[in-house]
Amino acid sequence: MTDAQARAGNRESGGFAILVTGLPAAGKTTLGTALAAELSGRFGRAVTLLDGDEVRKLLSSELGFSREHRRLNVLRHGYIAAEIAKHGGIAICSLIAPYESDRAEMRRRVGRRGSFVEIYLSTPLAECIRRDPKGLYARARAGELQHMTGIDDPYEPPPRPELKLDGGQLSVAETVAAVTEYLIKERLVERTRAA
Repeated sequence: MTDAQARAGNRESGGFAILVTGLPAAGKTTLGTALAAELSGRFGRAVTLLDGDEVRKLLSSELGFSREHRRLNVLRHGYIAAEIAKHGGIAICSLIAPYESDRAEMRRRVGRRGSFVEIYLSTPLAECIRRDPKGLYARARAGELQHMTGIDDPYEPPPRPELKLDGGQLSVAETVAAVTEYLIKERLVERTRAA
């Protein structure tokens, strides 16, 4: 599968996966939850939200935060998302997915079954640290937490996401509207179903 084919994906099933990626506290879960409600309510689509924290607790609880464990966690999300897309559903994966090679592999795997949309929630690190809802950045800076993405582990920004949205500047409603318009433009959801 070429890079262009992986980016376009397989549209025959009508299913697709959305990866919402970004730093911790960028707003990924908030966007994913709001987007799931919008796609289900407004377009009548079957949507499954695969939140990074929840999937890690339930399906990846044995994994740590090494490079290889992070890769395996992303690929597990990709497998589930591909299965959902294959059956015509929508999977929204809200997770850090810090490495470009892992996101590219997720795209390839999902692309065999349905379309793939990568949304980079580019909320600046300073804003993520200011929010810090779980206190993770504070713990990492105090030396109590290792392998914190954005502090002592890298985050590789996506070079060519379908959408790049600044969660520090845009409201949740604005980010949902931007994603929805993209999905309509790409014919992944039908405008005629929209209210």
